Amino acid sequence: MKKRSGTPTREETGRAMRRLLQALAEPGARGALSPLEASTLVVLAARKGVTVARARFAAAASDAALAEGLARWEQDGGERRLALTDAGRAHLRRLSAPDVDQAEPFRAQHASYALRQLEKAARPTLVNDAESPLAWLARRKDREGRTFLDAAQLDAGERFRRDIEQAQLLQRVTANWEATINAARRGANAGAVSEVAIDARRRLARAFDAVGPELAGLLTDVCGYLKGLELVESERGWPPRSAKGVLKIALDRLARHYGLAVEARGRDRAESLLHWGAEDYRPRV
Repeated sequence: MKKRSGTPTREETGRAMRRLLQALAEPGARGALSPLEASTLVVLAARKGVTVARARFAAAASDAALAEGLARWEQDGGERRLALTDAGRAHLRRLSAPDVDQAEPFRAQHASYALRQLEKAARPTLVNDAESPLAWLARRKDREGRTFLDAAQLDAGERFRRDIEQAQLLQRVTANWEATINAARRGANAGAVSEVAIDARRRLARAFDAVGPELAGLLTDVCGYLKGLELVESERGWPPRSAKGVLKIALDRLARHYGLAVEARGRDRAESLLHWGAEDYRPRV
């Protein structure tokens, strides 16, 4: 439980630190402070020759790892990067041992990562970490035992995230995303940008058009920047607990755009969700 001030408890910081260590253990991963948010650490990793942001953590998690000697800052050229120490790697090995008994064992997190690999993620160990709002929502159930997100919505969110990463937009923290997407719509020359990134930007442009600018921004925050729903509500001035409903609408539109609603729900069910009728509307029989 968090304090009233919003400061994470020692237990929460410890859990976040363990997730950070696991993220840094990925091949080629490194941590860097966000240039826009000094209190946020971004874990970067290479994927298909492109450096992308894989996860975000509060700086308190890195401070805890540094204090315990589990991570250290290294200088790479003119850039300062956070990396695991030998003690940090040994710490992860201890957490993954079969006889470890703790509230949140590493191997339970690892199994969760493997589950997300079934959703076609290229690096499941990071796509499925506890920092992912979609992963958290996919595990939530209502009073009737139904999951909050269905397979089509979750798959749509993952596909959208992969396109954001391949489009190399997560690094463009000071750039105008809208200008980049508009350029993709026009087929403008992208210079040194790879063909993979160009294709991903074109797919994103079509997805943005399908869901609309407001919902596209929400999807980008949640699926791309891994922002929690409470943070989204705070930044946008929305009422508490309202972001979940809006996100479901956005993911539904995205799933229909990708054709996933038909695959996951069946054609009859998918088509039944596409029609809005007035009070006196009666379907044709």
